[in-house]
Amino acid sequence: MKAEIIAVGTEILTGQIVNTNAQFLSEKLASLGIDVYFQTAVGDNEERLLSILEIARRRSDLVILTGGLGPTEDDLTKQTLSKFLGRDLLFDQKAMEKLDDFFASRPDRVRTPNNERQAQMLEGAIALQNRTGLAVGGLIEIDQVTYVLLPGPPSELKPMVNQELVPLLATGEQLYSRVLRFFGIGESQLVTILADLIDKQTDPTIAPYAKTGEVTLRLSTKAISQELANLKLDTVEQEILAHGNLAELFYGCGDDNSLAKTTFDLLKETGKTITAAESLTAGLFQASLADFSGASAVFKGGFVTYSMEEKSKMLDIPLADLKEQGVVSTFTAEKMAEQARKLTESDLAVSLTGVAGPDSLEGQPAGTVFIGLATAEKVESVRVNIAGRSRSDVREIAVLHAFNLVRKTLLKA
Repeated sequence: MKAEIIAVGTEILTGQIVNTNAQFLSEKLASLGIDVYFQTAVGDNEERLLSILEIARRRSDLVILTGGLGPTEDDLTKQTLSKFLGRDLLFDQKAMEKLDDFFASRPDRVRTPNNERQAQMLEGAIALQNRTGLAVGGLIEIDQVTYVLLPGPPSELKPMVNQELVPLLATGEQLYSRVLRFFGIGESQLVTILADLIDKQTDPTIAPYAKTGEVTLRLSTKAISQELANLKLDTVEQEILAHGNLAELFYGCGDDNSLAKTTFDLLKETGKTITAAESLTAGLFQASLADFSGASAVFKGGFVTYSMEEKSKMLDIPLADLKEQGVVSTFTAEKMAEQARKLTESDLAVSLTGVAGPDSLEGQPAGTVFIGLATAEKVESVRVNIAGRSRSDVREIAVLHAFNLVRKTLLKA
């Protein structure tokens, strides 16, 4: 089914309001297996709305109009659709009763004839009752095209869609998706590796998305149940992870997942505690841990040691050694991690030191980061080059690398 959304309201075109309804409806229709092909915004003008309806009738199976169902003269959506389809407007009994009750309970409000426009619906339409407002919505099918009228205010539209419209549109087949998350590879490289799968994709579909420091793949399929969808999604996921070294770069699934969340969950599962000593990231790693409920079970506390003197003082590292080795070095990263673990008696410690930019430091270019990791068994470090990125990106990506290092260490244990 091809769907089209027409938002009616001059205030949308002038930028006075943002059309959040289109996003909500597109997501809702996608979950029902209905594809939205077009979105249009048109002002409160009968002639222009009629022209859009004529175009929509020729190219879409489902046309959803939002807004313009109110009592004022510029609320003309219902009247224009009535003219376009050649259907009279009749009063819906339930909507009239709600209108009566509303004004009966508010004697201070004057009821005028135009208020009753909100209770009108096209002849032959299925009324969509408004649980939070007064303007009734409707659904009518004419010449194999289904037209839906919805109010503009999101507080009225969303309940009407969820409670009234969705049961009428549900066909049994829905859209199911799975998000695969990868760290340590760019979008263009990932797409190149998967070129054969992406080029021949039909169902499920594969859509790559780049985020700061990572890439995701959204797999989507239509099916009548989650179980049947899983069979198709599992097959494609296995094919993807069999390409190159993608299985090593894959760290989890889900829209709301992240490297920090995956690592946090591993810490809880293994009963391990962690601390951190941060320089260029200034506590960002620790703040990311603290975002999760129950963080105190795995995170005892940590250190933000921005200057060389504070690294020496807070972590008990000889200042002379730091001056000799430099703060942007393997030595400093490993010492920071080692001392942080000892001082807090944690199972693991991670450290971050480097050059966020834009200038170089100690002869090291911006984007150079050393990450240390200490456990009871060993102390190690990795050097990461995050060149050509903004200061904030360098810090954010460095933290992702730190979480990934901890994650891989926990998986090996």
